[in-house]
Amino acid sequence: MGVAFSFIHAADLHLDSPFKGMGSAPDYVKERLRDSTFAALRRLVAIAKQERVDFIVLSGDLYDAADRSLRAQLKLQRALTELTEEGIDVFIVHGNHDPLSGRQAKLDVPSGVHVCGAEGVECIPAHTRNGELVAHVYGISYATSAVNQNLAQRFKVKGGAPFHLAILHANVDGNASHDNYAPCQLQELVDSGFQYWALGHIHDRRVLHEYPHVVYAGNIQGRSIRETGEKGIYLVSVSSSGAITLDFREVADVVWQEVSVTIDGLEREQQLKERLLRSMDELVKRSSGRPVVMRFRIEGRGVLHERLMESIVVDEWLEELREWSSDGEYSLDTWIWPDAISVRSGGLLQLEATAEEDGFVGELVRMGIAGVSSPESARDWLMDAMDKTRSQPKIREWVAARSDEELIQLLQQAMELSVSLLKEDEE
Repeated sequence: MGVAFSFIHAADLHLDSPFKGMGSAPDYVKERLRDSTFAALRRLVAIAKQERVDFIVLSGDLYDAADRSLRAQLKLQRALTELTEEGIDVFIVHGNHDPLSGRQAKLDVPSGVHVCGAEGVECIPAHTRNGELVAHVYGISYATSAVNQNLAQRFKVKGGAPFHLAILHANVDGNASHDNYAPCQLQELVDSGFQYWALGHIHDRRVLHEYPHVVYAGNIQGRSIRETGEKGIYLVSVSSSGAITLDFREVADVVWQEVSVTIDGLEREQQLKERLLRSMDELVKRSSGRPVVMRFRIEGRGVLHERLMESIVVDEWLEELREWSSDGEYSLDTWIWPDAISVRSGGLLQLEATAEEDGFVGELVRMGIAGVSSPESARDWLMDAMDKTRSQPKIREWVAARSDEELIQLLQQAMELSVSLLKEDEE
């Protein structure tokens, strides 16, 4: 029988993230966002002290950039000092955003903080607050921002401890939404002999396997509309028999959310306005008193679709929503800021019926339906259509950044708009 202990697994702090693209937001929104990663760190520290954990592991990307801001380094030093003064040791690896080669201020590392190097996997004993050995903690940092080797293969269990915990910043099984740094396979982690893999790099929390546990904690604060929902840490309890319990704790200071609103059955703009405002109020009620940055995703089919396809109309809706949010009964602590409106709706035009028609329009629809039948064909169609413009670097970057769903939706909308205009011409 071993000794029961607990630890916090956190990753991807991205301290002092710049939150780009928020230039149109009011000052109180931008200031809250700029401080949000630090507020999330403060919550992490508070939970560690309240729960009297024995130690903390941080799985890379503590900073947002290789050349860390002085502000971020000083804030982290203060947090680490506060933790170690409470008898809580901290084990750290650095990832692709904050490799060891980045520029760093010459600051003292608090006693009790263990930063793993990049030369090889380090093995460090971890103790309870009473000084009892409970685990070996293993880790390796990135020397540079791009590490393409399989670092997991370097981890080897060393005897002398009842529990073995590995800290790794890596892409397991080639997650396409993140850079493929330190690529490895889930099965090799499962077969490695470690009881817990504390992973970083993927910003969505997920438990890939249990016994042994292979866990992504996700990031502690969403940084864009692509990082929606709850963000936080795992409080991990290990019993004397080795049973593992995961308790997710949310620490994010600002919530990012995407909300779907359908135009099904709507005939008037007033009806759409009421749905949009109701969605904002409901989101504020669900945010537990925290501010929200949101995106509306307009879906469904209806007569309002064609008006929403005009970019100036969408811009006007967004401007009004922002004014309504500023005029609403929200405080500076519980504000809501509409960041964007994404139109994914469709018209009442039945493309399947049109595809049965003879002539040019029918043939166009049949080709379009074939083009959106798979992400691969959709991407090929888009590249062919942009043949004369895709030599521009920014256009290539824009296309590469689009998800499969976005590309298919884009072509679907283009097809519907083309058919609608052609039908008007015929009439």
